[in-house]
Amino acid sequence: MPPEPPDGAFEPYKPRSPEFRAAMEALRGLRQDLINDAFAYRPLSRAGAGNRLSRRLSGRPREYALWAPHILIAAGGLLAMLIASDDDFRGSAVNLVLGLLALAPVLLTMVRPVGAFWLSMVATPVAAALGAEWDSEWPWLPGSFLSHLLVLTIVAIRTRPRTAAWMWVLTGVYGVAAETGFFRGGHYFGSNTMELLFLSALSLLGVTIWHIRSDARQEVTAQQSVTAHERSRRTLLEERTTIARELHDVVAHHMSVVAIQAEAAPYRVENPPPELEKAFRTIRENAVAALTELRRVLGVVRAEDYEAPDAPQPTLADLEGLLANVREAGLTVDRVVTGAVRELPQGVELSAYRIVQEALSNTLRHAPGAAARVEVAYVLGGLGLRVVNGPAPRAALLKPSPGAGHGITGMRERVSMLDGEMTAVPTDEGGYEVTVFLPVAATPEGDA
Repeated sequence: MPPEPPDGAFEPYKPRSPEFRAAMEALRGLRQDLINDAFAYRPLSRAGAGNRLSRRLSGRPREYALWAPHILIAAGGLLAMLIASDDDFRGSAVNLVLGLLALAPVLLTMVRPVGAFWLSMVATPVAAALGAEWDSEWPWLPGSFLSHLLVLTIVAIRTRPRTAAWMWVLTGVYGVAAETGFFRGGHYFGSNTMELLFLSALSLLGVTIWHIRSDARQEVTAQQSVTAHERSRRTLLEERTTIARELHDVVAHHMSVVAIQAEAAPYRVENPPPELEKAFRTIRENAVAALTELRRVLGVVRAEDYEAPDAPQPTLADLEGLLANVREAGLTVDRVVTGAVRELPQGVELSAYRIVQEALSNTLRHAPGAAARVEVAYVLGGLGLRVVNGPAPRAALLKPSPGAGHGITGMRERVSMLDGEMTAVPTDEGGYEVTVFLPVAATPEGDA
């Protein structure tokens, strides 16, 4: 056995029991919820503009609807005041005081919610002392009963479930103390504590369920925002990957041409100097090395199910075939070409084709049966595109089928890659318009 501590020595520390820790934690919660900053100023904000009532109204009634919470609280307080002061056997002065004692806590919930609870707890015995001679209800007079019930409900809505639980417990403690005769003064009255506790329990239970659903809704909304952000980033990366795969053939073609020309150039000149042969040999080696690295990069960005296209990448020369396929799908589309048609860089031609293709696909998804118009303008310094469609006819057999929202993102990525400009906005007629300008550097005459 361990030796006993000498006289005067401190005993070793004994850990607190779970019950003691739970009690201390409960008291700490009581202090945080109902004592610390009990009369802090917390004004009730107006209702949101997106609530159901304001959405159904317009003009001045809609402005009034934003103050609906304040109006309802004031109406409840006035009702409690009317009940508290409606007694012909009491004097008018007593009725006025009882009415104000019922009204004040309810109105205070709009600016100092926790303080309103304490004011109601103080006003209840004061009202009982003034009106007990004429009333048979104890310890809550009819006006105080409704006033305290409203205060409990409003404060619970404006705070949190733990605060509501503490208010309910303190209300029960006061009711039990009043029933035992501590405040009763020896008179016999019918007790209404159980009625108040029962009704307030139902009210606070409903408020707690509302809090839980509101918190869950906020968490779901926050998660949806995060998911939408991640989906947007993933969509952006997928579109960039798609563009990189499509441009691979264009870049590879140019690098192959450079390698072939560098290899054939020395044979097109009689007795080329060794320095020239070495320079062309270096150009070819660099072009072949660039092609090798390009294939490695494509292997990194290529999806597992990606298959290399069998045909060359499309250009604006293939636009008529695209329009024919779209017409077969039920879309009435016209094409207008302005300016001097000329050959553009393959990257620009490919991006322009894909932009028109995606814009028409969006029209088929969102406005089936509508009429569309494709305008291609060869202007000085670049290429202009405009794809506009009208609204879907009401008698259309097919319904709109919104996609994943990747179309606009992909078009913007292509335009941004080429340092172009793009706008995509609804039209006044109910359709949609996509306008794009792709800059193209002017090619001096005589250049190959």
